[in-house]
Amino acid sequence: MPYDAVIVAEKPAVALAFARYLAETGYKTVYVDGVKAFLFRYKGGDYLSIGLVGHVLDFDFPREYNKWDSVEPKQLFFVNPIWVVREGSYKYVKALKTLANQTSTVILALDADVEGEGIAFEVIKIMSQVNPSLEFKRVWFSAVTKSDILAAVNKPRAPNELWAKKVFARMMLDLTIGASFTRLLTLSVQRRKSQLPSGKFLSYGPCQTPVLYLVVKRELEREQYKKKKYYVLIAELEVDGEIFSASVNLGEDKEKAIKIYEKLKEVKHAAVTSAEAVIVDVNPPIPLNTIDFESRASSFLNIRPKEALAIAEKLYQYGYISYPRTETTIYPPTLNLNTLASMFTNWEDAGWYVSKLLTKGFTPTHGREDDKAHPPIHPTRAATRTQLERHMGSKAWLIYELVARHFIATLSEKAQVERQKILVSLAGVELQAEGRRIVYPGFYYVYPYAKPEEKPLPYLVEGDVLDVRNIKLEERTTQPPPYLSESELLALMKRYGIGTDATMQDHIHTNIERKYFVVRQKRCIPTPLGRTLIVSLLEVEPRLVLPEIRGRMEAQLARIATGERDSSEVVDEMKQLFLEYYENLASKIDYVSEKLLPVIAEVYRQASEDKSRKNSRNRTNHRRTFSRYLRKKGQK
Repeated sequence: MPYDAVIVAEKPAVALAFARYLAETGYKTVYVDGVKAFLFRYKGGDYLSIGLVGHVLDFDFPREYNKWDSVEPKQLFFVNPIWVVREGSYKYVKALKTLANQTSTVILALDADVEGEGIAFEVIKIMSQVNPSLEFKRVWFSAVTKSDILAAVNKPRAPNELWAKKVFARMMLDLTIGASFTRLLTLSVQRRKSQLPSGKFLSYGPCQTPVLYLVVKRELEREQYKKKKYYVLIAELEVDGEIFSASVNLGEDKEKAIKIYEKLKEVKHAAVTSAEAVIVDVNPPIPLNTIDFESRASSFLNIRPKEALAIAEKLYQYGYISYPRTETTIYPPTLNLNTLASMFTNWEDAGWYVSKLLTKGFTPTHGREDDKAHPPIHPTRAATRTQLERHMGSKAWLIYELVARHFIATLSEKAQVERQKILVSLAGVELQAEGRRIVYPGFYYVYPYAKPEEKPLPYLVEGDVLDVRNIKLEERTTQPPPYLSESELLALMKRYGIGTDATMQDHIHTNIERKYFVVRQKRCIPTPLGRTLIVSLLEVEPRLVLPEIRGRMEAQLARIATGERDSSEVVDEMKQLFLEYYENLASKIDYVSEKLLPVIAEVYRQASEDKSRKNSRNRTNHRRTFSRYLRKKGQK
C-alpha cells in the first residue's frame, strides 16, 4: 500500500516510539520483508515507521582481494573499497527497497550525530537507487520522548552530506590500514607455523593499536620505576578520650631513622605546635558527556565502558534518558531544567532535596564543551528501581540512577568540607596529622558516589598536651604508578583524539578480544602478546603505535565535516602516509614475527587452559544442581 511518509529509525524501539507518539488513533504492527514496522495515521495521512540495527552498508574490497594467501597486503593500498551490505542487514536493505516504491517522502530519524548521518546517507543510497524522485527529510532529536519527537518532526532539516563523507572516509581508511597491517602480521607468523588457532589473527587498527600502546607504555613505566625504601615514624596520640595518629617521613637513611625512634619510643607526651581548620567549598560535578559517563560508570559502578554505553543507549531508546553520545557539558537554554527536576520530587531518597532546590532556586554547573548537537546526558522521565530492574535488569537501574543523581547534583549546592591539619612536637621532632570533616553535604545528599570518607581530628589549639599511647617505626617502599584504569585510558584517548565518543569503548573491547590486554580490578594489564607486539613495532616503525598519528588523522577527517577538505584527498593522503609505514614494517617483518611466535603460543595456551577450567567448574556446578534437584524431588 502507498504511504504518505516512511520514517526510518536507527533502532526498532525508536521506530515504535515514533508510532506511539505520532499516531492519532493507535498503531498497527506489520512486517515488511520480515522486518517489523508500525503503521499509523498522522495528520490525516498513512505513515509507516521502521527500525534498522545501525549501519546497513559497509566497505570491503572486491572479492578477488579477500584471498589472503594470493594477494600481497600492500596491494590493498591501491584498491578502492566498494559498498557491500553488512552481514545480517540483507533483510533491512530489502525492506528499504520495497518501501522506496511505496512512498514519496522518507523521514530520516537516525541518531542525531555524525555516525547517524552516515547511516542516513546509506538509507538514501539504497532507496534512491530504486526511486530517484524520493524526498528525504532529516529529523533531529536528543531524547525519545513525545515532546522531542513532535518537535523534531515539525522542524525537519536537510541531511548533512559533509558529515556522512567524514564517516565514510574514516570507514575506508580504517578498512585499508587495518586490513593491510593485519594481514601482514598474521601471514608472517602463519608462514612460520605459529600456534595461532584457526580463525584467529593478529589484528592491527589505527585506533586499536595506539590504545594498546598507552596500556603497554604504563607497564613499561612500572618496570623502569626504581623502588626505594623509606621510614615513617607514627605516633598514636590521645586527648580527652579521642585517639588519632600523627606521622613524619624520616627519609631513606635506616640508621638515622632507628636512632630517632630509639630516642622517642619512651616519650609519654607531645605538644601541639599548630592546629589549622579551613572550610573549603567543593563544587558539584559539571553536566555529563559520554566520556565522563563511561569513566564514572567504571569507577563508581564497576561497569565496563562498552557495557555501560550499551545500557545507556537502551535507556535512551525507551525514553528514560537523553541521547548518551554527546560531547556537551553545558545545558542549552532550551532545556527546561525546572520541569526535569520536578520529576524527582518524590524520587528515592532525593525527593526532599529536589523540592528544596526548586523552592530555593538553583544555578546549574557547566563545563566548556559544546558539540552543538546534543545536550549533556540527563534523565527524561522518572523511574523506580522496581520498574527498571523488572523490565531491564539491575545494571539498567544502576546506570539510570547514576544519570539521574548526576543531573540533580549539577543543580545542587556546593558541599563544604573542613580540612584539618595538626602539627605536634615529640621531643623536638615534628609530626603531622591531617583530617577531614563534612560541614555541609550539599550535593553529596544526592550524589554519594563522590562523597569523601570523613576522618575528623579533635579540635585542638597550640600548646595542648597529648598523651602518647604508642610509637612505631614502619619501613615502607615507594610504589610504581598503577596500571591504567579504564577511566584513565578513556581520558588519554580523548586527549589524543583516538576514536570518537561513540567508538572509544569499542577500541578497548577489541584489544581485549584480541587478547592484547585484560582488565582486572578495573586496571588494564597487557598480555605478553600485546606487550611484545607494541615493543616490536616501536623498534621497527614507532609511528604505527604512537597516539599522535591517529590524532592527526582525526584532525584531517574533522576538516571534511566542515567542508575545508575534500574526502578523497584526505583518504589518499592518509593512505600514502601509512604506505610508508607499511614498507618500513614489511622490510623487517621477519624480526617482528620471531618476537611474536613464542608469546602467541603462551597466550593461547593459557586461554585454552582457562576455558577448560571454566568448563570443568560449569560441569561440576551443573552436576550439583541436578543432584539437589533429584534430592528435592525424592523428598517430595
